[in-house]
Amino acid sequence: MRRLILLTVILALGLSGCGGGGGGSSTVTPGPVAQVISDSDAGRFLTQATFGITDQDLAQVKSDGYANWVSSQLAMAPSGSHQAFMERRLAELQVANPKAALTTTEFYQSFWSQAAAGPDQLRQRVKFALSQIFVISLADANVDPRGAASYYDMLGQNAFGNYRTLLQAVTLHPMMGIYLTSLGNQKEDLTTGRQPDENYAREVMQLMSIGVYKLNLDGSIAVDSTGAPISSYTPQDISGLAKVFTGMSWYSTNPSTTTYQGGQKNVNATVTPMILYPAFHSTSAKSFLDTTIPASTTSDPEGDIKIALDTLYNHPNVGPFIAKRLIQNLVTSNPSPAYVARVATIFNNNGSGVRGDMAAVVRAILLDSEARDAAQASGESYGKLREPIVRFANWMRTFGATSSSGNYLIASTSARTSLAQSPLAAPTVFNFYRPGFVPPNTRLARANLTGPEFQIAEEVSVAGYANTMLTAINTGYGTSNDVRSTYDREIALATDPAALVDRMDKMLFSGQMSSKLRGQITTAVNGIAIPSGTATQTQIDTAKLNRAKLAVYMSMISPEYLVQK
Repeated sequence: MRRLILLTVILALGLSGCGGGGGGSSTVTPGPVAQVISDSDAGRFLTQATFGITDQDLAQVKSDGYANWVSSQLAMAPSGSHQAFMERRLAELQVANPKAALTTTEFYQSFWSQAAAGPDQLRQRVKFALSQIFVISLADANVDPRGAASYYDMLGQNAFGNYRTLLQAVTLHPMMGIYLTSLGNQKEDLTTGRQPDENYAREVMQLMSIGVYKLNLDGSIAVDSTGAPISSYTPQDISGLAKVFTGMSWYSTNPSTTTYQGGQKNVNATVTPMILYPAFHSTSAKSFLDTTIPASTTSDPEGDIKIALDTLYNHPNVGPFIAKRLIQNLVTSNPSPAYVARVATIFNNNGSGVRGDMAAVVRAILLDSEARDAAQASGESYGKLREPIVRFANWMRTFGATSSSGNYLIASTSARTSLAQSPLAAPTVFNFYRPGFVPPNTRLARANLTGPEFQIAEEVSVAGYANTMLTAINTGYGTSNDVRSTYDREIALATDPAALVDRMDKMLFSGQMSSKLRGQITTAVNGIAIPSGTATQTQIDTAKLNRAKLAVYMSMISPEYLVQK
């Protein structure tokens, strides 16, 4: 798969121009053999489970083992609140300008601070994955930045909980209500011809739960007797479900028609779940997905929503749908049907009779033989293109980049000349890229393989990434180069190019760097002479730093690094 990436590799930097245990009784029963995990295997695991490998993480996985590391991460509380970060930043900004208001930039700062430094790395990575399934977007000017921070916190809080709880939290969050126009959605009015808005009803099925077609347990599409795919829902299902999602609107301590319509808005309305206004909820019959809620003379939005979400939650498609989406985001774009089926089985029953246990699903994804078998990982159909946000966070974590201000002063990176991606800023409800995207006219297409992240990889964005990394690695990134690395560990190896490249292989490639790339980077690093004789210590230190930066840069723009295996 690596060979499929079209990337012009820039091989020179502007900065590189300067020159036993003892014996025991035979009656003692031997204990279990300890799991021996190599640096390479631990690196592959951490690449799937975190935003970037660190030396401490490697040592922890090798010491604890995969399962214990996952258990420790699952038990770890969220490392911080994005909403609280933004509120603190607003207070700081208002010291200088009392009229200052929060923008999307403060959310991006909060994201990078947690992605780079949060100890709860598994939660951080899964939260990001969920944000690409349950999509809201700051690209929509109607989405409030503080509200978006609250939404992202909600995804993190529910990342290892139950899918049913997550689905309800998503449904009632005001930013989802704003983004997919369910907030203020009113019941039908036969006099005016008004019908309920169908946006959320459609997308909660298509993108968040059951998908377009009926699925087998292994994620394959079910077909009828003619071989045609079987739709999982119909336009009538959308219309029936849309009636359920009526009567939801802004939180208020004193709800009224005025607050329903957005007047007298509570100061915390954008960060508090929507409340239900029975007067605006449909009381007519609601039929969807083989379920019917009878017409009633009494409005019961809470009961109707419960029936609808329970129906979605218990649909047989949800297990394989969620399993495949998360596998694609964390491990490989083209999981085998057997892999999907094993994870979907855990979604259906975690072993204790519980459906929708997201912690069990995440554990199953990461500990599955298909994720952990290095031999399978070497296959041409295995792996995924690392998306730009993951690459950039990888640089921060692996090379210990820190923020001089403590606030990670990084604004939008959505421009194609930057990363072509900013967190929580997908261009559409379909995310940054579609899970079934196939790059046209490629070997992937000819092999009938998907490559989702390739949808945002083209000539301009590839060059934009290379230029962005050049800046970040060389001088730092963000306002006044706020986020930067000192490359201390790499500088310590700079007099030995082979050892420096070995470190790149260990930390970025999980021991999978090819001999060809190793030779190219080693030759380039050797091209930066470390002065001797009358050279000053500053000149020597500068040459060592430039060697370190060149090794990092060449590694991170190489096709071999860009494909996660």
